Amino acid sequence: MSVARNILNNPKLVPGGGATVLTVSATLKQNSSSVEGLEKWAYEAAAIAFEAIPRTLTQNCGVNVIRTMTALQGKHANGENAWIGIDGNTDVITDVKEKKIWDAYNKKRPPGGKARLKPQVEREGDADNEQIIPE
Repeated sequence: MSVARNILNNPKLVPGGGATVLTVSATLKQNSSSVEGLEKWAYEAAAIAFEAIPRTLTQNCGVNVIRTMTALQGKHANGENAWIGIDGNTDVITDVKEKKIWDAYNKKRPPGGKARLKPQVEREGDADNEQIIPE
């Protein structure tokens, strides 16, 4: 029911089957090579986190996760195959645009609707040395 509500409230769609998040992950990996210092690790950690969604989808399909994820990452590595994802019904890597596999845009956008363009890394000098969890 929530999917229908989200589509009615905001009728925008993005490629499904893990294609969108794999494109974001590949872009973050590419951009991490141009970033120096601690911020580089934030890009790489976010890229790995985005891969959890297609990895879970692949596990649910019952296919070999390592081979499928490696193939998907390879197809997204150059940034030209933004439409490549996994079809959960047939368990194959496919062009999600041709198969008409979509996700709701509401599901992909951050709360508040605006994404930060650059991740912020807290440095030692920024920390206030307070414990978050009381003893």
